[in-house]
Amino acid sequence: MKLNRWLVFSLVSLALVGCAGGSETKQAAEKTAPVTTSAPAPTQVETTAQAANAAKSATVKSGSFVSGEHPTQGSVRLVDENGKTFLELDQAFKTSNMGPDLVVILHRSSDVLGSTQPPAYALKEGDYTLLAPLQKFSGAQRYAIPATVNLSSYQSVAIWCRKFNATFGAAKLMR
Repeated sequence: MKLNRWLVFSLVSLALVGCAGGSETKQAAEKTAPVTTSAPAPTQVETTAQAANAAKSATVKSGSFVSGEHPTQGSVRLVDENGKTFLELDQAFKTSNMGPDLVVILHRSSDVLGSTQPPAYALKEGDYTLLAPLQKFSGAQRYAIPATVNLSSYQSVAIWCRKFNATFGAAKLMR
């Protein structure tokens, strides 16, 4: 009887050690595998096209995010480009991934967080215009602003959880 227990214990131990050793080898291989990426150098045509686009676009307003219910950081700017207006979040933009229904909005108040109550900073219908669902929780993003939106009526941008009426962060827009 003791021999059977000893045999079972030995086999289980051996199996566990074997499994653990395999995952370490895989992790080590992943760590040492070199990652190389190469991007083609911009051509004169691309550089000229980028310069032409920059000349045709102008920043109308900009601001920096302040955290609301969840940590939110980065900058936002409104850009006029070829007669159209866009809202751009910069590469440093980052917000929490805790919301199920995050959207980008324009808000009438210059102090969204100060004009609402913590911890959720709930918004009132009619005080904002919904632009679009948030594309991703971090990094540069761009949203078209419909021509029907009167930008002079809006003083802030916010990242808002529509499902729970919670403002994750807001940025006051300044010229």
